[in-house]
Amino acid sequence: MNFEVANHILVPKHEKLSEEEGKTLLQKYNITKLQLPRISKKDPAIKELGLKSGDIIKITRNSETAGKTAFFRLVIDE
Repeated sequence: MNFEVANHILVPKHEKLSEEEGKTLLQKYNITKLQLPRISKKDPAIKELGLKSGDIIKITRNSETAGKTAFFRLVIDE
């Protein structure tokens, strides 16, 4: 049985930021990549995105109180 985790209803949308989007994000919050929370490239939700260490992803979650909220993670090898 093949099951794609990314297509499950409870898994929020995950997308890779472009280099320019990543730079803009870091400048907006005046942070470095290493100050972002981390996510393993082996995480089932992002495994199929073909990410490499150092990429930044955006996770968009639905919230009953805030509508949609965005979270950002730095992809690491672990």
